[in-house]
Amino acid sequence: MRGRFVVMEGPDGSGKSTQTGLLEEYLKENKKEYIITREPGGTRIGEAIRGIILNPEYREMSDVTEMLLYAASRAQLMKDVIIPALEEGKVVISDRFVDSSMVYQGIARGLGAQVVSAVNAPGIGDHRPDRVFFIDIPEEEGLRRKKEQKKLDRLEQESIDFHQLVSRGYREVLARRPEVLKIDGMLPVEEIQRIIRREMDLLLK
Repeated sequence: MRGRFVVMEGPDGSGKSTQTGLLEEYLKENKKEYIITREPGGTRIGEAIRGIILNPEYREMSDVTEMLLYAASRAQLMKDVIIPALEEGKVVISDRFVDSSMVYQGIARGLGAQVVSAVNAPGIGDHRPDRVFFIDIPEEEGLRRKKEQKKLDRLEQESIDFHQLVSRGYREVLARRPEVLKIDGMLPVEEIQRIIRREMDLLLK
């Protein structure tokens, strides 16, 4: 029996990680078999790649290198974690997936969504999320939240223009797709989680 594949998407500071943690509590309460993972990362190799991609010291990294590193981390995550879990009938919750690359590298970096899709195709095959929760917030609010939370990583340190492209890119890439639920990220945390849990109830019936 195939499991369910759920992805949290949104620009930096949208609250994806917070909502993922709250969703994990829901899955525990309902005694669901699940795994929580993230991109880039989620595997031994992926976490090593994450350390390179997000390191602010690597300012000279080319856009193409960045795209390829994300794709490599994702391919390993699919092989080691996501595909086996789905085959075992588990619920997989991923903080980001390929849509992030379509937005950040394809649109904001200007490499093209089709190029990003082609580069990622061998790694993800025909596996697609059953549900994508897109938490949408203004880019200024996302950056404000991030600056309050921690030291910014390499991508979070990009200009406001870059983050504006990211926000617009998400709205473009995720528009009019039946598996995508867009949620106003300015709502209270508890209300966002209530929306997500209602949708999960329907998905897991």
